[in-house]
Amino acid sequence: MKISAQALLFDNDGTLISSLDSVYRCWTRWAKEYGITEEDFAAVELHGRPAAEIAADLLPAERVPEALARIEQLEIEDAAGGVVLLPGTRALLESVPADRWAVVTSATGRLAEARLAEVGVRAKHLVSADDITRGKPDPEPFLLGARRLGVDPADCVVFEDAPAGLQAGRAAGMTTVALTTTHRAEELVADVVVPDLSAVSVQATNGGLEITTAD
Repeated sequence: MKISAQALLFDNDGTLISSLDSVYRCWTRWAKEYGITEEDFAAVELHGRPAAEIAADLLPAERVPEALARIEQLEIEDAAGGVVLLPGTRALLESVPADRWAVVTSATGRLAEARLAEVGVRAKHLVSADDITRGKPDPEPFLLGARRLGVDPADCVVFEDAPAGLQAGRAAGMTTVALTTTHRAEELVADVVVPDLSAVSVQATNGGLEITTAD
């Protein structure tokens, strides 16, 4: 499939990189430190959601600020050796001008930068949990990404692996490309579904970006 666009918006974890082992390792340790039962912890969705929302689901409001600082510390410390680049990421990002793409993540800015630095990726534009009031599946994060790039939302393509992120992209009026890196294809509602970014190529032209996805 071929898609014409002006800008690309990438989720980070599960799309550009994988830190799933690190995430579960850190959050499991965090849950034990805060006395959260295995049953309560297992009932909460971790992937693709801001830490503030996860902590708020599990703890009284007065404990959330301290708990957020703790999970951020654990995850940043675990980034070294706990992050891997997913297939196709480097080649794709190197084919797109730096001012034509952004990372839009549910992680904090410090954590996202630590994870990207671990795999040698530098994003000129980054939208993190620090920048928004409503996380995915709300469209706010992607709409902010489009504004920072100076591009109409309708001219953006969102790359996501999580249902909440794809819902956010659709709500923002953007074309969506789903990656089956963390969910099965039947769980993902998107304009295009691919295994990972190795199935995507981009060519920059005078008129914008031409994206090609494997059939």
